[in-house]
Amino acid sequence: MGVEKTRSDNRVQFRLDHRLVLSFAPLAIIALFSSLEGTSISVALPAIARSLNGSAIEAFWSGTSFLLCSTVFQPIIGSLSDIFGRKPLLYASLAFFLLGSALGGSALNMTWLLCARSIQGLGGGGVLALTEIVITDLVPLRFRGHYFGILSSMLCIGSVTGPIMGGGFIQSLNWRWIFYITLPFIGGAIVLVFLFLDVQQPTKKTLKGQLQQIDYVGTTLFVGSMTSFLMPVTWGGIMYSWASFHTVVPLLIGTVGLVICAVYAWRFAAHPTIPPVLFQSPTTVVSYVATVIHGLTIWCVLYYFPLYFEAVKGYSPLLSGVALLPFSFTAAPSAVVVGILITITGRYRWSMWVGGALATLGIALLCILKAQTSVAGWVLLMLPAGFGAGALFPALLFGIQASAHPNHIPIAVAMSSFFRACGQTLGVAIGGVVFQNRMRENLLRFPKLAPYADDYSKDAAVLVQIIQIMPDGDDKQSLRIAYTDSLRVVWILCTALTAGSALLTLFAKEYTMDEGEPNREELNSSSST
Repeated sequence: MGVEKTRSDNRVQFRLDHRLVLSFAPLAIIALFSSLEGTSISVALPAIARSLNGSAIEAFWSGTSFLLCSTVFQPIIGSLSDIFGRKPLLYASLAFFLLGSALGGSALNMTWLLCARSIQGLGGGGVLALTEIVITDLVPLRFRGHYFGILSSMLCIGSVTGPIMGGGFIQSLNWRWIFYITLPFIGGAIVLVFLFLDVQQPTKKTLKGQLQQIDYVGTTLFVGSMTSFLMPVTWGGIMYSWASFHTVVPLLIGTVGLVICAVYAWRFAAHPTIPPVLFQSPTTVVSYVATVIHGLTIWCVLYYFPLYFEAVKGYSPLLSGVALLPFSFTAAPSAVVVGILITITGRYRWSMWVGGALATLGIALLCILKAQTSVAGWVLLMLPAGFGAGALFPALLFGIQASAHPNHIPIAVAMSSFFRACGQTLGVAIGGVVFQNRMRENLLRFPKLAPYADDYSKDAAVLVQIIQIMPDGDDKQSLRIAYTDSLRVVWILCTALTAGSALLTLFAKEYTMDEGEPNREELNSSSST
């Protein structure tokens, strides 16, 4: 599909055709909706819980189950697509996303909704992973920047506009439209993928031969251990304290299980779900670590910045989502432009460094936010972080692809999506711990608020509601100041992690992206650090 070689230098040239456009466009749109569905329900959970007579814990899990299933199954779906082919797994993922959306919109109780969100997350995660993999199948490495840039912009826009969409439906229609709105787009995507997507199928084998290639032990260990690890990370400090055995025990079991899974894949698995060879390249490892931190810092911004607007500025959830648009609408074009520039230059390390520097500067600037910061002030403070975060999407993806063996690029890309999602989960959890500790210290400084320090500091989101219903006065202003200062510690942590990630990318090597060249050889010393 649009790929040819010149006679002179044997380098791969790329020619865009309508089939690629008509197969990529619907996948990018579905990736947008998958990102939307991950965040849009957050503002609607109170209304959903009231409508379905659900508890706060059930509402919490309805929001969390999507991200959990999306994260855990991305590497599995990517690995299975190498065995059974991209299109069957893509059809299955789209079908799960469609089914989950339909069930979510028609839910009659919270258990129904929880199951629907889990199915929807499984499908949405599969679509995200497979869309990136399909790009690697259809487009030569040198020319993927445009497509990964567009896909990254969809993820940025979806993450930020999700709460706006959810809030809009709550105010104008009802929460069920958060799910129903995706149905026609998924249906259209299935039709276009069926008609126009043309990817190379794996070597033809019997069903028995394909089933024998599945790493059943490794898959079971990975899914079980990762679930055991992520579940306490999501409920720590919310459902149970971090010191509770409900949190510590599954966290330890998950950690030990992941170690066993790694040993099994390295020493015993004939066809490991996640090939250990992926982690033999220092550049790949550096890029994966940076991807986790990238996901962590972005999700901290997307989660905690709206809480600043609600708690300190007094904005509604819908207006808080709108206030976050400067971040999204700098990150999205930044991802596209950097992707194009990587294609033009054939180099990617510069984008890691520029993106890392801008992201570090941008997050550091958030530390000067105050309760009195003007609208123009917080808009300007948000812009560098948006540019840096957007640039890192394609930059890190290219570092992973260029340093991976060609046979392992699809699963390497799927792991990139997985590590970013892990970072998102860790971001809210780690940010929550830092916020709680600092908030408690701050509240103890105010005599009138000190008796409530333990209760008020437990949950940043719940504290927003407490601040909003308080009458105006010194206590309310003191809480706002304490809230802003507590968030500042979260920004400091994110700044330190982002700076460390940026320094780490200095050790990434530059590989040629022209596939006709010896692609896994390090470029000459002139392009080295």
